Amino acid sequence: MKLASLSRSFLRSAAVAAFALSVTACATRPADSGADAYAVSDPLEGVNRVVFGFNDVVDTVALRPAAEVYVTIVPDPVRDSIHSFIDNLMSPIYIANNLLQGDFEGAGHATGRFLTNTVLGAGGIADVATAAGIPNKPEDFGQTLAVWGVGSGPYLVLPLLGPSNLRDTVGYGVDTVGDPIRIWAYANDHKTLSYVRTGVSAVDARSQVLQSVDDLRRNSLDFYATVRSLYQQRRQADIANKPTGAPEFPDFSAPPAK
Repeated sequence: MKLASLSRSFLRSAAVAAFALSVTACATRPADSGADAYAVSDPLEGVNRVVFGFNDVVDTVALRPAAEVYVTIVPDPVRDSIHSFIDNLMSPIYIANNLLQGDFEGAGHATGRFLTNTVLGAGGIADVATAAGIPNKPEDFGQTLAVWGVGSGPYLVLPLLGPSNLRDTVGYGVDTVGDPIRIWAYANDHKTLSYVRTGVSAVDARSQVLQSVDDLRRNSLDFYATVRSLYQQRRQADIANKPTGAPEFPDFSAPPAK
């Protein structure tokens, strides 16, 4: 009963979110090229800067030190295995969003990676799929909404979760509610496992960008504006499935893309 209820809740959330955001799609769709391509609408900048400052303190006193300890005491091969395992757990989300976008090739690759790493990689501990040449194409519901024509909306900085926008915030919520691992954990009274995965994912994500974030913090005249710009660039590149040369700021709520 719990599982059925959570599934219905997910479907309702997805439908409502897609409808609500589609109303503002034309008004908020970003430019396709030129100087305005990376323009960011930030009408809540004052509030966003306060939240950004809070997140920065949390990162400085807790998350970054945890990531440094993690990198220091956990050998590279073990960290690679943990990263691969976490990423493999996200595969159902990747598969679903590729299908919702009509990208059947991407869905095939995501399915192939999931089956290969789950069966041959001991549940994803070993990234056999990458060694076999199967590309990794993570997709989230924020990207799906963008493919459906929904504009990004205003820039937002979420407590603890970091840079986002209205569309990606809704997308994150839908992905979270529809996450099969979360649904199973909550339906079977194993919420602790879900919390542990979130914590390990955050530390793993932060450990991937220790030097990059330090360099940007040191070299930026306005760290907030730099992060805002880089987030916009990265998300546009994600949606277009194009690589970007900009360093990736971690989304602490999910494993980073490979």
